[in-house]
Amino acid sequence: MYLLNPLQSVATLVAEGSFGINFDIFETNVINLAILTGGIFYLGGNALSETLTERQQRILGAIQESEERLAQATQRLLESETQLEQAQLVIASIKEEADKTAKQVKSGILTEGKAEIERLSSVAKSQIATIEAKVRKQISDYVVTLALQRVSLQLEGKLSNELQQQILNQNISKL
Repeated sequence: MYLLNPLQSVATLVAEGSFGINFDIFETNVINLAILTGGIFYLGGNALSETLTERQQRILGAIQESEERLAQATQRLLESETQLEQAQLVIASIKEEADKTAKQVKSGILTEGKAEIERLSSVAKSQIATIEAKVRKQISDYVVTLALQRVSLQLEGKLSNELQQQILNQNISKL
């Protein structure tokens, strides 16, 4: 009941006369309480101040340690940024070299391709010239053979055996 409504319970105790203020110093033990409280403040004050001093030192140490870690982290960040810049420079130079190499390879391939085309063209022209010469020779041989056949046919009827023998002997002697 006292726990449900504290104001109502205090009012009930005052009305019953069981609650009130006792002004008797010796009976209420105010002096003992004052001495005890003073002793606690006197003796506990040093312990409390020592505890607070220790806590302050730990906090200051933690702050200094945090500042040192911050400085180290800042230094590492600067080093990392420097390394990043260097890596970017290296990457850029590698890209430039790759572009130059690609251009050189492309140029080399084009030059080799042109040279190969010219060589093949010259080989083809040479083969065409050789084939043309063979065809001309074959045509010439065929024309000569036909001419000889015609002449032979024409001469067979006109030449006598003696004349044919003379021509053959002359040609044999020329050889």
